[in-house]
Amino acid sequence: MKKNISYSILALSALMLIASCKTKAPEIEGYKLMWHDEFDGKKLNSSYWNREVRPAGWTNHELQAYTEEDENIYVEDGKLVLRALQFPLKSGSFYYTSGKVQTSNKVHFTYGKVVARAKAPKGKGLWPAIWMMPSEDKFGNWPVSGEIDIMEVLGNETNKTYGTIHYGSPHAQKQGTYITPEGTPDFSEDFHTYEVEWEPGIFRWYIDGNLFYVENNWFAKSRAGESFDYPAPFNEDFFIQLNLAVGGDWPGKPGPDTDFENAKFEIDYVRVYQKEHYDTNVTKPTAKVPEPDENGNYIHNSFFAYDEPLNDGKDWTFLTASAGEGKATIANGSLKVETVNAGTVAHSIQVVHPGINMKKGTKYRIQFDAKAEEARKIRVAITAPEVNWTRYFPDTETDIGTDWKTYTYEFTMNYDDDPFGRLEYNMGKLGSTSTVYFKNVTVTELK
Repeated sequence: MKKNISYSILALSALMLIASCKTKAPEIEGYKLMWHDEFDGKKLNSSYWNREVRPAGWTNHELQAYTEEDENIYVEDGKLVLRALQFPLKSGSFYYTSGKVQTSNKVHFTYGKVVARAKAPKGKGLWPAIWMMPSEDKFGNWPVSGEIDIMEVLGNETNKTYGTIHYGSPHAQKQGTYITPEGTPDFSEDFHTYEVEWEPGIFRWYIDGNLFYVENNWFAKSRAGESFDYPAPFNEDFFIQLNLAVGGDWPGKPGPDTDFENAKFEIDYVRVYQKEHYDTNVTKPTAKVPEPDENGNYIHNSFFAYDEPLNDGKDWTFLTASAGEGKATIANGSLKVETVNAGTVAHSIQVVHPGINMKKGTKYRIQFDAKAEEARKIRVAITAPEVNWTRYFPDTETDIGTDWKTYTYEFTMNYDDDPFGRLEYNMGKLGSTSTVYFKNVTVTELK
């Protein structure tokens, strides 16, 4: 089965659309160029793009209003510029406008390689994105019919980009990240090439030609409980969106140092390639269900008997976010977590352990020993990274003293089965930067 790009404007063919660009896009072996925009004209091509107009707060509690004004959306020096603007109000707060464009009802397709070159703005509260949404909500309203995020960068963490798919009911997601190597320009300092290969039953994300994430496991289930055959919902037409958001649940509000003179998301080009043929006869992979050890414990290296990488996403992993700075080390039978900057949220400093098989109706026990150099609080949780961060064991604030103490929590899993549960210790913005030590960590099922 082969699915090509489809167009709704004046029945133009792909070749006519390609011919309208002055700049020639390169060929890619095994693919045919189906559509592209090099932004080499004097203004945005309205045959391809719609300027989306939305009020402030329309989604994700974002602060910007999307306008169709040229001050927010314009083409300059061969690049599309989406610019965020800040306007002071008499109340002392600010009003924000920005730009969003998309190809709904003009350029949409099923399967292909999308390649975009772009430069993100720097500054807390800025949130540029290159993403795709379904042309029709065939399986149900968001997120049931899917969302494909090719690029998202947070303005306060411009060395990291995210590739994500959203789907299902309850809302589920799969996400990969890429961090620019030390000594190389981050995503705000230079243009980078973002790419997703979307094929039946698989996605691959690349940065500057480097593969950083592959995903092939998802589901389609409506809010009414109806299930759809894999690879739904990602087997229907999607269209492209480009936007620069301000604020919202994820990036937070702009800071006093956010430079709105340079709050510009610059896109050099967007290109879509397709193969001559796609084999749609695919089957859903079987997820590997984590098994506990002989003692019923899901935690590996529970007693920190050996050192292990803490940055590979396997077993124990140390993470920072939202201005958090610190480090974690394993030595002398314990895990040591040091905080330099607590960041702006509790999970700014975080140690996690994935691979906990959460089964509906099952009772679990979390147990660990901990101490701190100075008495402080931490938060403990078991979460669902792939089911919209549901809290299977809710964030529980825990007082940690200066002497070793055993902490025990028991809870019943009340959600649908999820083999991808994750234990979290959060030590970010909780009123202290005191170093914390952990040992003898177990998560077990109770019979």
